[in-house]
Amino acid sequence: MPSYKLTYFPVKALGEPIRFLFSYAGIPFEDVRFDREDWPKIKPTTPYGQVPMLEVDGKKVAQSTAICRYLAKKAGLVGKDDWEALEIDATVDTIHDLRARLAAFHYEEDPNTKAAKEKVVEEQVPPYLERLDAQVAKNGGYFVGGALSWADLLFVSLLDYLNFMNKKTDLIEKYENLKQLRDKVLALPAIKTWVESRPESEC
Repeated sequence: MPSYKLTYFPVKALGEPIRFLFSYAGIPFEDVRFDREDWPKIKPTTPYGQVPMLEVDGKKVAQSTAICRYLAKKAGLVGKDDWEALEIDATVDTIHDLRARLAAFHYEEDPNTKAAKEKVVEEQVPPYLERLDAQVAKNGGYFVGGALSWADLLFVSLLDYLNFMNKKTDLIEKYENLKQLRDKVLALPAIKTWVESRPESEC
């Protein structure tokens, strides 16, 4: 089996979907979490100056979504055919669009711009959640095909980060299908074991 090493900040955020997939697939990996003050030294060693970074037998690759898709194939979570794979990819991109809306607000430092971006969040985030919730209802409790896929793991693994950026409030409080999906994913034995043993972090 190849050796896997994941390098990321000491948080969940974009590293957590990768960790969920490793855990679900039962693939051992080295979980390297560096101190933020070491980032200037680590950054030049990454392919594009960003993390998460995965090393497979020493070969380095960046881009969290690509890494997740690679692991999802190994875990059998990419759908039963090309159409389902496409639907899963589209759902993943939609979840990242939602994340981008929240991130634009959360990381904005200028007070006036931040207030404007908060209005965007208030207007645009609920429709995303409504549609994602309806998608789960339509597909037997999962995002695609009535079965677990990496879109489900990605969404649930990102929730702590999304909630953190959403002024530390529960983003899916009003969305019963998304809450049921979260509970199902967190109840998976491998995911449950990972969540109970992972290092503590706020987001």
